[in-house]
Amino acid sequence: MMPPLDYSALTDRDLDTVAALEASLQAFPWSRGNFADSLAAGHAALVCRAGGDLVGFAVVMLAPDEAHLLVIGIDRRFQGQGHGAALLQRAMEAAQAGGARRMLLEVRPSNRQAVTFYLRSGFTQIGVRRGYYPAAAGREDALVFDKELP
Repeated sequence: MMPPLDYSALTDRDLDTVAALEASLQAFPWSRGNFADSLAAGHAALVCRAGGDLVGFAVVMLAPDEAHLLVIGIDRRFQGQGHGAALLQRAMEAAQAGGARRMLLEVRPSNRQAVTFYLRSGFTQIGVRRGYYPAAAGREDALVFDKELP
């Protein structure tokens, strides 16, 4: 039985662990420096832990009236158990607290699991950014999603 998840702000002490988790999840991961830059820029950054072990993270950039989900990830051992949905909900609540009325995000079309996750979470595809992501064979498009926040 897994202990309940505990949510807190991402801090400098978490950078190495978060970057390592991100590297385990993505072929083209955010670096430690990307996470540090987001903290320095004042982005809303959350982590979740189970029994002290970091199992997930999310970073949201706030802008007037909207928020941009920059990155989110859950340790593979904890995926499919509702933890991503709970973390996304916390990220949306942080965005709302910052004045956002809508959240945007990009996702690789090849990441079917994430596309399905966002659709189930109430996001709608509103566009495509051509050649947005680096890929093994050149570049990959990004699907752009948004969701109105209550």
